[in-house]
Amino acid sequence: MGLLIQKVQLNGRTTDVLIEGNCFKKVEENLDVAGVQILDGSGMAMLPTFVNMHTHASMTLMRSYADDLDLHDWLENYIWPLESQLDEEDIYHGARLACLEMIKSGTTCFNDMYWHFHGVARAVEEMGLRAVLSSVFIDFNDAAKAAEQRELTERLFEETKQYSDRIGFALGPHAIYTVSKESLKWASRFSMENKIPLHIHISETQKEVDDCLALYGLRPIQWLDKIGLLGPNVIAAHAIHVTDEEIGILARNGVQVVHCPASNMKLASGVFPFRKMQAKGVALSLGTDGCSSNNNLSMMEEMKLAALLAKLNHNDPTLLPARTAFEMATVNGATALGLDCGKIEEGRLADCMLVDLANHRLAPGYNLQDDMVYSADSSCIDTVICNGKILMKAGRIEGEEAIVAEARKYKKRFQ
Repeated sequence: MGLLIQKVQLNGRTTDVLIEGNCFKKVEENLDVAGVQILDGSGMAMLPTFVNMHTHASMTLMRSYADDLDLHDWLENYIWPLESQLDEEDIYHGARLACLEMIKSGTTCFNDMYWHFHGVARAVEEMGLRAVLSSVFIDFNDAAKAAEQRELTERLFEETKQYSDRIGFALGPHAIYTVSKESLKWASRFSMENKIPLHIHISETQKEVDDCLALYGLRPIQWLDKIGLLGPNVIAAHAIHVTDEEIGILARNGVQVVHCPASNMKLASGVFPFRKMQAKGVALSLGTDGCSSNNNLSMMEEMKLAALLAKLNHNDPTLLPARTAFEMATVNGATALGLDCGKIEEGRLADCMLVDLANHRLAPGYNLQDDMVYSADSSCIDTVICNGKILMKAGRIEGEEAIVAEARKYKKRFQ
């Protein structure tokens, strides 16, 4: 059965939107269609939903677990030891909580990197979102571990085919300081041969840069370019500590760069060089990172922080306007993942949200896109649709209380 959304505001005008299957079929006024589900959009505006381009979804279980720490101290002494205790069932419950939070805040697609691939995939399937998932690849220059990780990646790539087309597969080499040169080159080949993304952290901290210079005499992006890893298939999270030359390398190779302002500020990793990236034509999108370093999954918050940080850092209030931030959070991410969503147009995938124009955060209502970037929060979102299916209506998601109750059990376990 199709879905007809009537009398909704879209791009400043009142119209009807017909969804058939998983795509937008028609966008025009006064549609008369029989045999479809009707959704009254009066008093609502329709917008594309967000694409979270870098996260570790199941880290919702570590929200506020280890705060106010240096990145490497945080990782090595708190996060990795805790993660070693998690099994697939734990990851599943963490991912369900993440999916709930993302739906509530208007995100219907995320690019994830985490352990226990099938736990995350199961949660995504059940919750109705779409995701590109990678299992973390870490070998610490151990040849035996590297062989084990390669075998796991190849197996998971085949096993992914059991899931719906809402789930995609990506390679997930963690970073240059946790993955050997040989494994990085293997991951690059596997990614290109199978036409799948390669998702990696790059130049997140000054320590990462200093260590790379000490080992190879090159900065991270220079070194990755030398070994042939960089290309349009690469999704590079962070990319903060970069020179003008490295930004040029990213642009020349068509690398998809993900800006994560909340995480970068919380960990004091550094300030993203937005102006230089934009000037060179680097493809830019937004991500939240995980809930242990953010500590939420709100792409609305990420848009605002990205815009404000760019303006402050460059002393230019005209830089990174609301329209650009909104595109980075929607269509830019979709394009990076090769998905035909991020805009509401006939023929595109039917991922969208209805925002309540009566919400106090959207009044008086001069510019909806500006409001969504600078003043809105999840309370403004009434309905969320992904792949043509309603995931949330009137701010409610089926089974949400049980998901939260299950997640709360982890406080007793890990405290």
